[in-house]
Amino acid sequence: MATYAIGDVQGCYAELQRLLDKIRFDPAADTLWFVGDLVNRGPHSLEVLRFVKGLGDGAITVLGNHDLHLLAISQGNALHKDKSHTLAAILAAEDRDELIDWLRRRPLMHHDARLKFSMLHGGLPPQWDLPTALALAQEMHEALAGPGFHDFCQQMYGNKPDHWSADLQGMERLRFITNCLTRMRYCDKKGRPALKEKGAPGSQQKGYLPWFEHPHRASRNERIVFGHWSTLGYHAGDNVWSIDTGCLWGGHLTALRLRKRKQPKPTHLACPGACRPG
Repeated sequence: MATYAIGDVQGCYAELQRLLDKIRFDPAADTLWFVGDLVNRGPHSLEVLRFVKGLGDGAITVLGNHDLHLLAISQGNALHKDKSHTLAAILAAEDRDELIDWLRRRPLMHHDARLKFSMLHGGLPPQWDLPTALALAQEMHEALAGPGFHDFCQQMYGNKPDHWSADLQGMERLRFITNCLTRMRYCDKKGRPALKEKGAPGSQQKGYLPWFEHPHRASRNERIVFGHWSTLGYHAGDNVWSIDTGCLWGGHLTALRLRKRKQPKPTHLACPGACRPG
């Protein structure tokens, strides 16, 4: 029995299947963790979504920003829809409603006490320890799975508020939680997310640092695997593992074997057939 965390797939179904062959994935015994962004921009988002859903309890998926974007569009919010999006096949599929309902019930963060690993798509502000992060992720999960789903999708987009306060309420609270868990790469010394910074470390504006390098990060003793940051690529340090290695952009798709007492072991699959949309 093995547990593998899989980097951002983003509709690259053929590459996912090749990676699973490479690690000799056994669906009867092994478990896959997906760090989010199953869909969008790649050519086969519908196939990826159907495949992961079909794994049942053999797959654990957290939501990424592109997954949330699909949910927003499914509810009529096309605020950021553009030509690089490849979600039409899902929205036109006969099992569309079943897929959307399954996706909106995925968590935004997962923790395995046995493996002593946590998974999310984006990042954590330095003020949040693990119990706080899991509790806030649960708030978001309940909002997406509950009767407020449609209203949330209408108000999801935005970069404000830009700092955490336990006094935040309503949509402002949910939006901040969403932005951290699915979009965050950098923050400033006060822990405010820098959501417009997308490049590799060293390219950011002065005053910003990778969220996992913050000297006062309350989650620094937790082992965390995450995606979202293709320009960072594979990173193992600071008690975090970044596994978005840019499959969509012609880079790699990564599987990270998670082990309780040993260092995680990465397997990388070259994806030369994939390329930047357009």
